[in-house]
Amino acid sequence: MNSVLGDRRTIIILLGPALLLYTLVKVVPVAWSLGLSFFEGNSLRGFEFVGFANFVEFAGDDAALQSVLVTLRYALLATTSQVALGYALALLYVFVLRRGSAFLRTVVFFPMVLPGVATALLFRNLVAVGPNQGPVNDLLNLLGLDSVEFLASGDLTLATALVMNLWQSMGFYAVLLYAGLLDIPEETIESARLDGANGLRLVRHVVLPLSLPILLSSIIFSFNSTLKVFDGLLALNNGGPGTETSPLTLYMYRTAFEYAEYGYGSTIAFVLTLLCLVFTLAIFRSSRRKVED
Repeated sequence: MNSVLGDRRTIIILLGPALLLYTLVKVVPVAWSLGLSFFEGNSLRGFEFVGFANFVEFAGDDAALQSVLVTLRYALLATTSQVALGYALALLYVFVLRRGSAFLRTVVFFPMVLPGVATALLFRNLVAVGPNQGPVNDLLNLLGLDSVEFLASGDLTLATALVMNLWQSMGFYAVLLYAGLLDIPEETIESARLDGANGLRLVRHVVLPLSLPILLSSIIFSFNSTLKVFDGLLALNNGGPGTETSPLTLYMYRTAFEYAEYGYGSTIAFVLTLLCLVFTLAIFRSSRRKVED
């Protein structure tokens, strides 16, 4: 085995097809999009080289900057809620329910397999008001409260989207973190309990530090996925009311495919990629500092 893996030609033969496919599917489109960000136009009227003009335009585009704020706000709130509740469920699975958690894990994970658009339409009907009023407002009326137009304001629309996202994704992060908690040696837990660490003290001083790598991975995965939110907010309220809940992905889609401004749309895509990269590097750097300390 060592002689086979030590042969460069064998390594190239084994990894070559995968690297070629990855390059064609991932690297080439990213490089092509980055190249387009230095041009203006589309395939019908042609392209004109404009240098960094698209980036300058982005810096002064109020709609684009608003979309950045919406995206960051959504990503921060969604990531915090997803990982926090997922971690709480994982602790419940491991330390309370234990082997009896299989059914609950399946039930909580089930929404993850549903399409994002279908989930958004479901929640849209749940909070609907008017002739086809949804069960949420029916419950409010039953309690003697007035109906609430959840999709009539940006804050309520964003809150609805966050609840929707949390309902759909918390089961995934619970299972992911549950697998990480299972790797903690049982002897370590028992030793900490013998030393008097129980409940929150056990979680804070023993479980949390030992599960930090999988927790950081969950945060990175969650933040990168929520930064690229698209179908949920589009199907829920089309980025409205107005553009109050329009994320950067939706603004990029409209710019590139509705207004046929491929160059500026590629610039928006590059900014989104840069946000994901900066956050990921920041997390890795902070985690490395903690390990060195």
